[in-house]
Amino acid sequence: MIPFTDEELMGPVENVIDKVRPSLALDGGDIAFLTVKNSKVYVQLKGACIGCGSSGTTLKYGVERQLKMDIHPELTVINVPIGMENDIDNL
Repeated sequence: MIPFTDEELMGPVENVIDKVRPSLALDGGDIAFLTVKNSKVYVQLKGACIGCGSSGTTLKYGVERQLKMDIHPELTVINVPIGMENDIDNL
């Protein structure tokens, strides 16, 4: 169990997202941090990351790995497809 509330995770998660953003930008991509709910980090890949065959790897071994190392090992990342921002509770 993660010893932080979703609200307490917001700032640190934003910092980690900002930390990995330059790596994505090198390939023409970007990432938007949407929210944290039940210790799940919801993001949205943008730019060249949309539809990229490596986007799943980027999320798992780039973004999620950094979150686990910097904040807590039980955090998970979920990509929210464009247009689904209002349906996060159903993902």
